[in-house]
Amino acid sequence: MELQVLTLPGLNGSGPVHWQTIWENILPGVARVEQSDWNQPVCSEWVATLEENVAAAGPQVVIAAHSLGCVTLAHWAAQTKLKIRGALLVAPADAERPGFPEAAKGFAPIPLLKLPFASIVVASTNDPYCQLERAVWFASQWGGRFVNVGAKGHINSESGLGEWREGQHLLQELVHNWPTL
Repeated sequence: MELQVLTLPGLNGSGPVHWQTIWENILPGVARVEQSDWNQPVCSEWVATLEENVAAAGPQVVIAAHSLGCVTLAHWAAQTKLKIRGALLVAPADAERPGFPEAAKGFAPIPLLKLPFASIVVASTNDPYCQLERAVWFASQWGGRFVNVGAKGHINSESGLGEWREGQHLLQELVHNWPTL
């Protein structure tokens, strides 16, 4: 059975030129966790949907989360009994910062437990939704390796990353090089 990768978008989902959507279209075995409401998220509902998707995918799945998807994954990891192979946590949104969108207020506080699987946290030096120092701190709390990709904004559609080859290489580290925990 081929290893599956689940993409886990954030608030408002990932549009047609977002790297997650592109990966879903060009990489084999990649599927999206489809939330019922991308614009008015409810943390418990997003976590339950992730639980259903991971249960269906099995323990060898790797999750490629973006923004609020990273926070959803942290909430899920704090309460699930299911196992996954690893997670790529890209541009974690700081749901605790002043000015965070009202539509997603239920995601704070952000769980800060060590994740029970391999993880890589990726951040940008100029992300408007999370300061670099906070992303480094999230990585240390979650027990993940930290990668600074430079000035790439929120590492989303507006960043113009296309297929985002650097992200694909990081994903491959989780898929092929790291042992199952």
